[in-house]
Amino acid sequence: MTNRVIPPGLLTTDQPDLFFEDNEVGRMKKAVWDASDAEIDAILADYGIPSPVEWGKPGSYIQTTVRWQVEANRKKNDIVFIPVGCTELHGQHLPSASDTLYVSQICEGVRRYTARRGAAVNLALPPLNYGGHPYHHVGMPGTVIVREHVVREMMIDVMLGLWNDGFRKQLIVNNHGQLWMLESAVQEFQKRYQLPGIFRVIDWHRAVREFFRATDRGGRLDTNFVHADESETSLGLLLHPDMVDMRYAVDTEGKAYLPDGHFDKSVDPFGRPSRWSEGEGHFAIEIAATPEGVVGKAKSGTAQKAKRPVAAILKYLTLWNDHVLAAFPPGKAPPVEEVTLRTERDMEPYLREPLSKGWKPVYALPRIGQGTEV
Repeated sequence: MTNRVIPPGLLTTDQPDLFFEDNEVGRMKKAVWDASDAEIDAILADYGIPSPVEWGKPGSYIQTTVRWQVEANRKKNDIVFIPVGCTELHGQHLPSASDTLYVSQICEGVRRYTARRGAAVNLALPPLNYGGHPYHHVGMPGTVIVREHVVREMMIDVMLGLWNDGFRKQLIVNNHGQLWMLESAVQEFQKRYQLPGIFRVIDWHRAVREFFRATDRGGRLDTNFVHADESETSLGLLLHPDMVDMRYAVDTEGKAYLPDGHFDKSVDPFGRPSRWSEGEGHFAIEIAATPEGVVGKAKSGTAQKAKRPVAAILKYLTLWNDHVLAAFPPGKAPPVEEVTLRTERDMEPYLREPLSKGWKPVYALPRIGQGTEV
């Protein structure tokens, strides 16, 4: 038996094929990987997980907070998280808002945690309660499909409106199979408007994919993440158990036409040649193969199995918030002439505090970008 050679800059784990980078992100992930169950419970408690979804709670989202408080909050922390989900059949045992619920409750946990530290991250109500979908979702009852260009334009308009209100550091937190549409929105937004700021989209599951590992690779789940399965049922049981009815959970299996190994699973656990979204036709559409709305082993879901992945994403989103504010404190944006083709002088009135003397709304800014509008 040969000894492993560990490349410099990597941290080892108890799994021979799993390493974390020796930087703040990697060290944070390793700490969560190594944490005891009691330590994971303590992390979740710090973030108030589980707690009921806060869509209607006063002071939780920008839209449910009185205006003077929105402005006061922004002067302490001008980052905004934009949770994005969908309306999609998740089996008879889960609600069709599952994706929107998961991502909202995770972002709400970060807001609670950062609020207790004195500078809460800001939340925008989910702009996509209905979402874009891959082709293989076509025809599924309970799934509402919004056309791609509508998704993209909706997100661009939301980003522009938030930027105009002083939220120039934006994180779109995605929880659904529409990542390529949101990536397109971010890129098109900047081509069209060329604004200084930090704009990012993240698939939160992929951000902490290590924590969705199956037991055959040293993880804590019996099966790999697909859809409305063990992983998502576990998330529902942890985050909103009152909306889960396990009496109706079922186990299913999709129908593929090619040997395994070409296309990856939902969180890219294997590093295969293509992500699941990079093709169609190599497997049966859902309504033909899994009309139940479940692809996987939903019966195996437990709240315990979701705790470590949720703890990891809560810690990661907090770390990202802290890194952004360290680089650019509230009211500061990346240098205009380093991140756009505009001049600092031209942008000065648009970067002032909204409604302050000399401020101009971004909608009056002359366009120089090459983006297109539908």
